[in-house]
Amino acid sequence: MKKNTDNNMAFPRGTTWTPVETALSDLKKSLTMNLKCQKIDVSNSLGFILSEDVFAKRSNPHMANTAVDGFGFAFKSLIGPKNFLNLIAEQITPGSDIICDVPKGSAVRILTGASLPSGVDTVVLQEEVTVLENKISFDCNIKRGENTRKAGEDVKAGEVILKKGLRIRPQDIGLLVAAGLKEIGVYLPLRVGILSTGNEIVEKFNDQDFNKTLDANRPMLMSIMKKWGYKPIDLGHVVDDKHRIRDKLNQASQVCDVIFTSGGASTGKEDHVSRLLKSDGHLYHWKVAMKPGRPLALASWKKTPVIGLPGNPVAAFVCTLVFGKPICGLLSGEGWVQLGSFNIPASFSKAKKTGRREYLRAKIKDGRAEIFHSEGSGRISGLSWAEGLIELPEDLEKVKVGDLVKYMPFSGLV
Repeated sequence: MKKNTDNNMAFPRGTTWTPVETALSDLKKSLTMNLKCQKIDVSNSLGFILSEDVFAKRSNPHMANTAVDGFGFAFKSLIGPKNFLNLIAEQITPGSDIICDVPKGSAVRILTGASLPSGVDTVVLQEEVTVLENKISFDCNIKRGENTRKAGEDVKAGEVILKKGLRIRPQDIGLLVAAGLKEIGVYLPLRVGILSTGNEIVEKFNDQDFNKTLDANRPMLMSIMKKWGYKPIDLGHVVDDKHRIRDKLNQASQVCDVIFTSGGASTGKEDHVSRLLKSDGHLYHWKVAMKPGRPLALASWKKTPVIGLPGNPVAAFVCTLVFGKPICGLLSGEGWVQLGSFNIPASFSKAKKTGRREYLRAKIKDGRAEIFHSEGSGRISGLSWAEGLIELPEDLEKVKVGDLVKYMPFSGLV
């Protein structure tokens, strides 16, 4: 039985915090993708997202062919365990223009990838054949159609080969070319604006800046968006001035499909981002029940979605993966994509407050999940150390060594 005493709650009674799943569900329902489409050459399509289903223009294989080097014949030519067939003079090679009929009782030498001539439906491996002047013999147990590929057995002309919303990979380009496609319809890349705020933030450090903080969030977030295949737009840095921040948001809404801000999302006197999103924009959610990342603003500005991230790098990183990934996926046409996960035994123990979801920097060692030695949101070294996140649910109070925990690997994401 889990206790729910005030001392064990993450937030005091009387405060309202939005659960992570509620915030994600609301965003999924409220956000819509509005990107333009274009036709591009298949050879230049890597990383683009399909705006329509793709239909094969050509079957693959286009013609029935052989899968091995060997001898082709009609299966009905075989009459017993020891097979003797006449060998005709031609040799069929891939792309060969040789046209011949192979009569019953005869065979023809044929090389891998060559189209099957008339009269051939089966191929025997050359290593299993004895050649005697103009005859061949073999005694292997062979089946009709063995070592051959049927026309269209992989892809048939007219069928859907790739679905709308797929991000094109190298192997997809190979399939598209094989299926006769030269151009495909794709969405224009999602334009993601990245804005840093805060009087304490500087881009360069000198001796007079002993009380300043270098802007780690903006280059980190720009890199994440580039890794995800989007078009990052550097909106620069702005001090804690509501008029300047408003101007930046106005400008960004004209050129961005979604805006990420970092800093100014809490309740302090100089936290203008959250105030502006509430007064001049549309604030969907603000206080999300998660750690790290409680001052997370989910909003829109002039119909452009805005994700107001916390200023601490760890919180900004975690919120970007948990919220930014599915939001950008939906807006880009790829679909609502959340982090993959699997359960693994914990190598640590931990007490936890109920009522909020927690994310711990983690990696796997000896088949168990271990966590970074500190949970501080400013410990950016923990992000570099980690290979994934541990997600602890809202109602969990304690993790013991050996308990199964939810591990979310970074692989393929960052």
